[in-house]
Amino acid sequence: MSTYKELLPSDVKTAKSFLTQVVDVTQEDVSSSSSRRAYEHFVTGGVGPGVTSSLYQTVYDQDFTLATTNAIFDVTVGLEPTGDIVTTCQTGTDAAGKQLFPSSSLMMREKMDIYRQFAKSLLGDVTETFSAPFNSSDTTDEIDAAMFISFKRLFSRDAIKRETFALRFYTTASAVGPAGEDEPAGPTSTPNLYKTSERGGKIFTDVGSSVNKLTAFGGQVGNIVDAADSSQTVGLMFYDRGVAVFDLEKITSGSQFVSGTIDAMSSTGQLILGAVGTETALKSKFIPDFITSASIDNIVDHLCGARFQSGSLTACAFQNVTNINSTLYFCRASADEFNYSSNPTYVDSSNKIVVIDAGQEDVQTAFSFVTGVGLYSANNELLASGKVSRPIEKSNERDLTLRLRIDY
Repeated sequence: MSTYKELLPSDVKTAKSFLTQVVDVTQEDVSSSSSRRAYEHFVTGGVGPGVTSSLYQTVYDQDFTLATTNAIFDVTVGLEPTGDIVTTCQTGTDAAGKQLFPSSSLMMREKMDIYRQFAKSLLGDVTETFSAPFNSSDTTDEIDAAMFISFKRLFSRDAIKRETFALRFYTTASAVGPAGEDEPAGPTSTPNLYKTSERGGKIFTDVGSSVNKLTAFGGQVGNIVDAADSSQTVGLMFYDRGVAVFDLEKITSGSQFVSGTIDAMSSTGQLILGAVGTETALKSKFIPDFITSASIDNIVDHLCGARFQSGSLTACAFQNVTNINSTLYFCRASADEFNYSSNPTYVDSSNKIVVIDAGQEDVQTAFSFVTGVGLYSANNELLASGKVSRPIEKSNERDLTLRLRIDY
């Protein structure tokens, strides 16, 4: 049976601490089609069989069909509505002011809407433009074509820790000429959109972000730079939201020739970018040709399948932060308290303490063994309880303080 004592305000304290955890994403997790899930969010009509595409894809830590799999992050791309890439592709506006684009482009409005969505969430305004470095007034630093990586709450937790983020990325697509050169050698150039990149690997990191701490509408933000040259800013990390924004024009060789089959509004539902006899014959570039002509699924498949490699090396790593708020209850027992037990077996039929050695009833000093502590409401309702690792002796010769910690 228990005995009770009221806790005073001085017996209750609050504390805050945090835990960190290392998250390591391998290249295979990102590049493998079995661990990257697409969603049929976008469907066209009209010419041919139409085009079906996701608005984003989710990367898992294993085959996403397994019950034990965990979603790591979502990846998608967006275009700045007033940037050079969009305005160059745009053919005009209709009477309602809606931007118009040629039939050779695909999902332009969806790409702009995704950009606006992230701008609203991270910058606080759909009309804002991402720039790297953050808040740069130089128009050349504006991010017109962005790759967004949104880490899931399971892995980003309360925040991503500053100066722990790193991403391994291949800036060039596979060489397409027979001699290994970037420029095409002729009509026989090999399609390279979905072929794993072989060179141009770089590490992008947020090193130095602890020195110049920046804040945006979406919380703490830091610049992502080229690890080999920290003066080259290639993106932004929004730590509290767990979102990385990369400038595709800076992390890819945008002017490199690319070719391959992409979805299109045609009789077959596809076209070969860079194919002989087309507008892009042997001259199609990653930016702006591929980024405007391909669906979001095509672009994400290329970025994840080709630019992250397919080995067992680390593709992305960071430390997350879990904030722990605690309330500490100090349950104090002075020398004169809790030396007796309310258990009926503590005394005999004559109401005398049951002693260990017979005949010591008037000599034996009362003592008890504390095995646990409980917290009760004013209505005598048990709210929390704790057990000690072993019984603790309590007598009139010692004070005792038990600390009960509740984390949330």
